[in-house]
Amino acid sequence: MSTTVKTLAVAGAVAAALSAHGTAAQAQDQEQVKCYGVSLAGENDCAAGPGTTCAGTSSVDYQGNAWKLVPAGTCETMELPDDRMGSLEPLDRDVPS
Repeated sequence: MSTTVKTLAVAGAVAAALSAHGTAAQAQDQEQVKCYGVSLAGENDCAAGPGTTCAGTSSVDYQGNAWKLVPAGTCETMELPDDRMGSLEPLDRDVPS
């Protein structure tokens, strides 16, 4: 393999890595809020009350006291099944006994 081809391959890999890093940085720059009652079972971000001890511990879909980080302004407008709505505060619905 020629030196030119190797140089182009390395430059391409570096460019791809920098591009991916820039996209991740943009996603982190967007404000995130805790949105209760929108995560699927086992996909919550962390503790919110009884039945959740930390990330991935919710036991039912849309558990009201389990939260997920979502982009600011989207929590209360998410379309969920059975007329459920996300909330910026913990909910009493769908909480396991």
